[in-house]
Amino acid sequence: MPGSLPVMNVGAVEMAIRFGLAVGARVAERSVFERKNYFYPDLPKGYQISQYELPVVVGGGLKVRLDDGSEKFVQLTRAHLEEDAGKSVHDAFHAETGIDLNRAGTPLLEIVSEPVLSSAAEAVAYLKTLHTLVRWLGVSDGNMQEGSFRCDANVSVRRPGEALGTRAEIKNVNSFRFVEKAIDYEVERQIRLIEAGGTVVQETRLFDAHKGETRSMRGKESAHDYRYFPDPDLPPLVIAADDIERARLAMPELPEARRQRYIDSLGLTTYDASLLTSDRVTCDYFEALSSAIPGQPKLCANWVLGEWLGALNAAGQTPEQSPIGAERLGGLLVRIGDGSLSSKMGKQVFEAMWLGDETADAVIERLGLKQVSDSSALAGVIDDIVAANPKQVEQYRGGNDKLLQFFVGQAMKATKGQANPAQLNELLREKLKA
Repeated sequence: MPGSLPVMNVGAVEMAIRFGLAVGARVAERSVFERKNYFYPDLPKGYQISQYELPVVVGGGLKVRLDDGSEKFVQLTRAHLEEDAGKSVHDAFHAETGIDLNRAGTPLLEIVSEPVLSSAAEAVAYLKTLHTLVRWLGVSDGNMQEGSFRCDANVSVRRPGEALGTRAEIKNVNSFRFVEKAIDYEVERQIRLIEAGGTVVQETRLFDAHKGETRSMRGKESAHDYRYFPDPDLPPLVIAADDIERARLAMPELPEARRQRYIDSLGLTTYDASLLTSDRVTCDYFEALSSAIPGQPKLCANWVLGEWLGALNAAGQTPEQSPIGAERLGGLLVRIGDGSLSSKMGKQVFEAMWLGDETADAVIERLGLKQVSDSSALAGVIDDIVAANPKQVEQYRGGNDKLLQFFVGQAMKATKGQANPAQLNELLREKLKA
């Protein structure tokens, strides 16, 4: 609020340290807050508390995996703490703009990358990697619709071999899809402008999602235009080396390291490992599930990425809202792993567990779904089916191997789908050969 004195948010500093360590940056033991002076309706006190010359995080970088499977290292310039401004709410229909000051003063960590991204696709891949990391670290909930994770995209074009062109900044884009569209549009706009003999001016632009185009918002100031000077109400921020080391020891296993461990140690595919590590809650669920049923990482991955996430999506729920805990789902996978249940019956049990609080064993008992794996019981069923279908037996023995599925279907029908499929196939082949 205008007139009130600022107070340093300790939690924000701890999150900045955590981020700096995660990207291999230098966490400054001494950083300074400054006033960035400019006039805009969403900044009623006329300046924004930020960091300029001495930011809290310096350097670092992120390894980004592109859609074609290649990797690119994105060098970071800095990450600095600052306060959020208000939000301008544009109503194009009524040609009006409102100001929402609810988020003014909220701490932000602004992350600045070097100009190494060469396309909208690369920019989106970088943002998705960054989004995963800040959510993984607990630095942000990453909710783009609420403005918790936003992007300012600086776009310039140049002819091959020439220096970087004049950049235009597209401000506060809040979805990956809009970032890609905004950059692609801005690239085309600047190319058309230059080829028509015009000049790109340094400015701040907005992306109009309805029209799919950017439009001018205001002239883009240079650093000296903001008249930065140390904030007289905030002393320098000093972070002790012990605090940095304590944060380092408390760091979780990072998504890239965990992804590689899943590939190297658990034998998961690159695709499965990448999906699992794209969200920490999902990944931690997989970890807990793997502990509940050791030695079955592929089975666990299939169920987490298939039935579990599918049920959450269908219910419109987040992983945090899952009605089935990892230990309870582990009880179901144990029964699938030891042959008590087929995969089909497992899905039936899962649906019942999703709607209640029963264990897998309780559902199996209540529905009478235990898989028949008794060889003598199955042999009796097979004898009856073979005896009842002499024509099909003769055709099978005459070389029509496809008829095996007919016998499997008959046996499944007779056992109400509870026969162990692998065992059933083996016993049928033996009987039909005889």
